[in-house]
Amino acid sequence: MAKLLSLLIMFILFIFFFFFFTPTLSCPPECQKQALLQFTASLANLTDDDLKHWNSSSDGCLFPFVKCSSSNVVEIVLGDLNPYRTPWRVWTSTILTPLFHIRTLTVLDLSFNEIRGELPRNGFANLSRLEHLNLRGNHFNGSLPSQLFQLRFLQTLDMADNSFHGNIPPEIGNMTKLSYLYFSGNNFFGEIPTSIVSLKELTTLDLSFNSLSLEIPIEFGNLSNIDDLDLSYNNLTGIIPSSIQKLTKLVALNLINNMLTGEFPSWLFDMKNLTSLLIGGNNLIWNNSAKIVPKFTLSKLSLRSSGLAGKIPDWISTHKTLVHLDLRENQLEGTFPQGLAEMNFEYINLSDNRLTGSLPPQLFGFNLLVLSLSRNNFYGKLPSNISNATRLMALMLDGNNFSGKLPKFISNINLCLLDLSNNKFSSNTLPDFSSNVNLRIIDLSSNEFSGEISTNLFQTTFLSLGKNKFSSFPKNLTHMSNLEYLDIHDNKITGELSNSICQISTLQILILRNNSLQGSILDCIFNLTNLQILDLSINHLVGKIPTNLGNLTGMIEMPGEIFSRFGKYFATVENQVLDKLGNWNKAKRVMSFKTNDLIVNWKKSIQGLSIDNLKGYSLLDLSMNQLSSEIPASLGNLKALKIFNISHNNLFGRIPANLGDLKNLESLDLSHNNLSGSIPQSIANLLQLTIFDVSNNKLKGKIPEGSQMDTMNDPKSYANNSGLCGMQIQVPCSKQPLPTKPPELKSKETWFSWEGVGIGYAVGFFVAVGISYLSNSCKTFNYCSQQRRQRV
Repeated sequence: MAKLLSLLIMFILFIFFFFFFTPTLSCPPECQKQALLQFTASLANLTDDDLKHWNSSSDGCLFPFVKCSSSNVVEIVLGDLNPYRTPWRVWTSTILTPLFHIRTLTVLDLSFNEIRGELPRNGFANLSRLEHLNLRGNHFNGSLPSQLFQLRFLQTLDMADNSFHGNIPPEIGNMTKLSYLYFSGNNFFGEIPTSIVSLKELTTLDLSFNSLSLEIPIEFGNLSNIDDLDLSYNNLTGIIPSSIQKLTKLVALNLINNMLTGEFPSWLFDMKNLTSLLIGGNNLIWNNSAKIVPKFTLSKLSLRSSGLAGKIPDWISTHKTLVHLDLRENQLEGTFPQGLAEMNFEYINLSDNRLTGSLPPQLFGFNLLVLSLSRNNFYGKLPSNISNATRLMALMLDGNNFSGKLPKFISNINLCLLDLSNNKFSSNTLPDFSSNVNLRIIDLSSNEFSGEISTNLFQTTFLSLGKNKFSSFPKNLTHMSNLEYLDIHDNKITGELSNSICQISTLQILILRNNSLQGSILDCIFNLTNLQILDLSINHLVGKIPTNLGNLTGMIEMPGEIFSRFGKYFATVENQVLDKLGNWNKAKRVMSFKTNDLIVNWKKSIQGLSIDNLKGYSLLDLSMNQLSSEIPASLGNLKALKIFNISHNNLFGRIPANLGDLKNLESLDLSHNNLSGSIPQSIANLLQLTIFDVSNNKLKGKIPEGSQMDTMNDPKSYANNSGLCGMQIQVPCSKQPLPTKPPELKSKETWFSWEGVGIGYAVGFFVAVGISYLSNSCKTFNYCSQQRRQRV
């Protein structure tokens, strides 16, 4: 009895200790409120009034983002607190710490808030009742904390679109209640852990856009409840395991862009419940002779880069529910099937094939959002009913043989992207796009457009009109205040540059190469502080190179610091389109909108620089004009430059020594001018230099040696100068004349320490002998004189 009483007392003491001395494990409503106040205090976009109002309340359940049950906080939903991405609102992962005190939580949603840092190592174990955790769309990094995998009641785990890395821990198999697992858009690598097959309740598994490798586990066939499997955009190898066909509930299968091999599995067409089959972009072998009779009805199909040849398969047209079709990068031939044109597509991509013929008018239906037929052999005029596709947001018909004028009503379409480059369109006026507030990207290059360039493109960010027949430069560009990319190379533009171009402060790329522009380079061009690429070559520009060019910040700072926003405009267009498409999983990274590469004179050859990676480039090309001045020393400030070309002008004077400060320079062309003096030794400091040309000038003296200059040994690069010498051209330099001023002290010491020593010994010897002789002579003379006196 005494023993029983003792145990009872110990139990009561334990309960007392548990509830009164471990406050972090037991958090009553007032405690929960304090935790919420501490959490909200760290959110900079909540006003003081909000905080005062909530603080005055006696109940944390009155917080607008909170749901309670029996006075306990059970849900916190605070997704996308910063929709405008205000840069000074930066939240770190420490804001999670107060929430770990609220043990009653079942739902925690902090998605799309750009929270940074590693997830806390400790704290998740306190949230033992958590059922749904959504941290998607932040900037979390590091590995996943081990305590996360102790949440045995978790049904939804969404960590997509962050920067987590490392292996996916095998402990993931402990979370046996999971139904939805999203790890896409991170940096996970290594193999897919087979422990995932322990998640028998799993219905959605998304591991896409990582760096996962090795084979798809054969055991995946045991995930009997799964209906959505996405392993796309990884480095998975091997064959598609046949066990996948056991997944009878599978509705969506996405394996695109891996390194899978083997023959395209015919059993996939027997999976009756499939509605989405995205399997292109691998190394699978397609059996073109096989007769396909699918047992499913698809809404989405991707067979990109799958080796399809011949006509577009007839069985595709039988899927009347198909709204998304991607057959790009195959060897498809023939005309556009009439049956396919009559379907209600939202997205269709047949680019990079061998299709021909004209476009059927039925293609432009009301539901069409994206049409990409780039790089085929289509021809003829665009159908006049193109305006029926009023929802069309992206039209890409580049690299075909379309001709004629653009349909007048194309301007009525709410386009975001229009790419008609590399065709045969012609007109002396462009459609009036002034009412289109979404048109960001326009590429009409390599056509036969003429006349004056339209300036009614108010929202345009990217404008490419190169290789046409435009004759005059726009007089007023002030309305194009969002323009960042302007390319009008290879046209017939005459006259002078308009001062209004200096008012487009957003401009980052300006290409006016190979026109007939006259006058001088505008002094106000230094206002374009974001300018990173400037190409005014092959024109008739005269006068001096403005000193102010040395103030172009975009060529001073390292490439990418100024240019980092540019690539986002393509993503912005994709996002707008895909919002209309219903925000399909990962589609924001799958659309792959592309325009032509930026064509520039890159290291003495005309070539394209990838638009996708322009942030690595900075270029200044003023070559083949009639500029006449000295080279401004201020150009030595442009430390981000990779290409600097001022050849074929009438420039004179010396080469500024501070050009040796352009540490990133890869190509320097000063040829065909009237430059004099010597090549500065500082040029040897350019360790990235691979092209150097000073031919056809009036230079003389020794070519600098050392580092990269020792590899600049092409005689043509130094030809036709008045007196250059050096090992690079195998012309020895004559001995330098003696200096007219006294040598420095260091030189004296060196001379005396060598030749002076030898000469000193000789001179010393003769001087000593002479002194001795004179001394003896003197003594003899004195002695004789004394003798004479004595005799007298």
